[in-house]
Amino acid sequence: MRDAVIVDAVRTPIGKRNGALAAVHPADMSAEMLRALVDRTGADPSDVDDVVWGCVSQVSEQAGNIARNAVLAAGWPESVPATSVNRACGSGQQAVSFAAAGVIAGHYDLVIAGGVESMSRVPMGSAVQGARPVPEHVLRRYGVEGFSQGIGAEIIASKWGLSRTALDEFALRSHELAGAATDSGAFDAQLIWIAGLTTDEGIRRGGSLDKLAALEPAFQEDGVIHAGNASQISDGAGALLITTSEYAAEHGMRPIARVHTSAVAGDDPVVMLSGPIPATAKALRRSGLTIDDIGAFEVNEAFAPVPLAWLAETSADPERLNPLGGAIAVGHPLGGSGAILMTRLVHHMRDQGIRYGLQTMCEAGGLANATILELL
Repeated sequence: MRDAVIVDAVRTPIGKRNGALAAVHPADMSAEMLRALVDRTGADPSDVDDVVWGCVSQVSEQAGNIARNAVLAAGWPESVPATSVNRACGSGQQAVSFAAAGVIAGHYDLVIAGGVESMSRVPMGSAVQGARPVPEHVLRRYGVEGFSQGIGAEIIASKWGLSRTALDEFALRSHELAGAATDSGAFDAQLIWIAGLTTDEGIRRGGSLDKLAALEPAFQEDGVIHAGNASQISDGAGALLITTSEYAAEHGMRPIARVHTSAVAGDDPVVMLSGPIPATAKALRRSGLTIDDIGAFEVNEAFAPVPLAWLAETSADPERLNPLGGAIAVGHPLGGSGAILMTRLVHHMRDQGIRYGLQTMCEAGGLANATILELL
């Protein structure tokens, strides 16, 4: 029976909006990830059956199938195909799931999955430009004038009884853990330096509850969500090389982890960000594992209430949740985040000898991906 294994995983340092990576075309940023993977693994680009690439705002410089443009920008043979995927914030993670499914099905032998987003060069919301993509009758179905991730985060905070202090404490934890991971060299083996950037650019040191308390709520006048306990707008990319155990052995490659289980779930589109809870439950059911079997969790920190509500519902060990910090500290480059998080998870599992890791991300529309990896 064919399996899907991750041979290597790389990422850019995550750049702040209008920071070090703002000068880099997103196709060139992606191309750097492709070249790095083949350089590190010894794979021949001409053997790559497909490049599956996540990207959310597929307009402007990210339009025209950015995956294909990345392949060409990498200087690879024209015979290498590529496709772009959009499952909102989970696009990069969905790219991995599609790639793994294709490998297991026998459609691919060697595939690269990943994603990119330059939120400096292609601002969030560029694809909408004043249009209303949700039909009026759908809005009437839910009794709302529109769907908002920020309002969804406020609803989650209220529903799960999460105070602003609790959210701000979690935000400080994210920066503290990301800073510690950076200082310890935990990210060194996965980072591909680009545009002179050698480390995640958004980490803020020396924060305090008093400083966060001074920030104005972003979505509701009396709300608890603000810029300090939400993910940063960022630029970045990540990529993973996926094949079968048999192919890896034949070509002298040593896999890091197996894609054990993948799941996708839908939930209330008004609350929007609660999808990781049912997605996690679905992945665990399929895998035959329990929450206690998982040694590390990456739950994307789109907003602080998301991982905290997930934690409350799953009863997971809080020490295993986002052990290297998360998007509140380092940023959330939309279509690239799924691949970036998985790169962090794969390397953390290998470094710490963790057998099972789980990643899940909330996505627009009330969707979520969940993936379980097994260390090899």
